Amino acid sequence: MESSSSAAAVVAAEREPTASQKEQWALESQVFHIYQLLYNIPPNSQAAMLELQRDSHMEYLVKGLRHLGPSFSVLDANRPWICYWIFHSIALLGESVDIALENNVIDFLSRCQDQHGGYGGGPGQMPHLATTYAAVNTLITIGGQNSLASINRARIYSFLRRMKHTSGGFSMHEGGEVDVRACYTAISVASVLNVLDEELVQGVGNYIVSCQTYEGGIAGEPGSEAHGGYTFCGLATMIIINEVNRLNLASLTDWLVFRQGVEGGFQGRTNKLVDGCYSFWQGGAAALIQRLHAAAAGSASSEVSDDEDSSDREEGQPSDDESSIPIRRHTETEPLFQSQALQQYILLCSQVEGGFRDKPGKNRDHYHTCYCLSGLSVAQYCRSKDADSAPLPGSLLGPYSNLVEPVNPLYNIVLDQYDEAHDFFSKAPTL
Repeated sequence: MESSSSAAAVVAAEREPTASQKEQWALESQVFHIYQLLYNIPPNSQAAMLELQRDSHMEYLVKGLRHLGPSFSVLDANRPWICYWIFHSIALLGESVDIALENNVIDFLSRCQDQHGGYGGGPGQMPHLATTYAAVNTLITIGGQNSLASINRARIYSFLRRMKHTSGGFSMHEGGEVDVRACYTAISVASVLNVLDEELVQGVGNYIVSCQTYEGGIAGEPGSEAHGGYTFCGLATMIIINEVNRLNLASLTDWLVFRQGVEGGFQGRTNKLVDGCYSFWQGGAAALIQRLHAAAAGSASSEVSDDEDSSDREEGQPSDDESSIPIRRHTETEPLFQSQALQQYILLCSQVEGGFRDKPGKNRDHYHTCYCLSGLSVAQYCRSKDADSAPLPGSLLGPYSNLVEPVNPLYNIVLDQYDEAHDFFSKAPTL
């Protein structure tokens, strides 16, 4: 009898839902309630519910540029990131700020630039690869001679060389951690500034390949768990250095497509909750794979941003731009994810009145605003044959006013701003 009772207790314990299951079910209930509200109202009211609230987002973003409260003091070492999240979001909305505010940010970032190269999290702080990436992307997004010329390419190159690690990867800062994020931020900055060379590339591919896991995704470092942010970073880096075929792309694709949940959004890791920021980290990775498929399908005549055919480059030779991946034009293919479902999650579950959030029940912030809008762009243009042409019918969810600007998914910079920077730095003197 006692044995029977023990067995029953074990069975009951096995049937008890885990904490993760309970959290997932609770989130699904919240999300499906929102979707039920949408489908129970007339079509004309649905359009209003799905509308991108541009004015309230701009008010929230510009306010963040002018003043942040005391609670933001914990982000003191991340101020270039705040600049990037806000300016990139504004650019995605097709908007701009007044010249005086732009100049203030250019001046601030110049004071973050270390005398020996790289950008710190604030004036006088040590240079760091992450804030260097954020500062460079911000200055490219602002655009114009004053902004682009403020970047000291020679010193940044020297900084990147110092961060090079014996593993083939990069350290985030002097004595800092070595991971895939460091590889991406270093290679992305070097590529966009036209200072990428074989010395920076050497060993990077080996390091990233060692981080691809049995699941197919890419981890932050060897032996860790596959993660959406690191998968994007690793994939984009391998494309830039022209070594992407060294990855198991079939396994990576399988892992990636199964990260889109029933809510429509993406999760960052297996058995985790959906999060709005992965709209770009996973959606952007899917867009890159889609373009790789287009290139492999024979789009040799596609118009790459530098108008050069890179097919003769040897594997591992750094590209002048973005390897052989077509950005401006690519063969029309079906996206790897449910783009309408992703747009629905972003607009109904992540969007609030002024900004975006991780998921229902969370607060808005500039980080999620940036990457939700970036993911929205990827989802809207994922079926377009020309990157900057209007989305095909049925690709855009909600009113036409929802359309945001297209991005170059390798760098997550709005396409027009990227083109201006590419033209500017391609004419810069060789270091």
